[in-house]
Amino acid sequence: MVLKMYKSKIGLELLIPIIIIFGTVFYLMLSDPKSWLGVVILVITIIFIIHMFLTTYYVIDKDKLIIKCGFLYNKTLDINTISNITETTNPISSPALSILERIEIKFGKYDCIIISPDKKHQFIKELVIINPNIVVVLKNKS
Repeated sequence: MVLKMYKSKIGLELLIPIIIIFGTVFYLMLSDPKSWLGVVILVITIIFIIHMFLTTYYVIDKDKLIIKCGFLYNKTLDINTISNITETTNPISSPALSILERIEIKFGKYDCIIISPDKKHQFIKELVIINPNIVVVLKNKS
């Protein structure tokens, strides 16, 4: 099987509040000439968030699923240990850039992870081709 990479879907429900909050704080800080240190910290934070958005992705490499989220999260799991894939809107912290378009992957005996691949149906199909024992529960078939 050829290596396939899926970017994380970026949900507007996450992106819009981030833009509004950081945009407002940035504007208020720029209007006060004494807040240069706050502006520097805010710019560093914004760069960190942009980096996370650009480097959150999922790779299917033979029988391995590699989940990457910036330099903070890097996990490799054996696709043959995946038992279930279920759509979820669980807002728990995870390597996913969408809150409304997530899937929960159960693997091993008790482990699970929530991700948000763009082209979700194609991503799931690729996993099921490798491990046909995966039980998939989707809310809609769109």
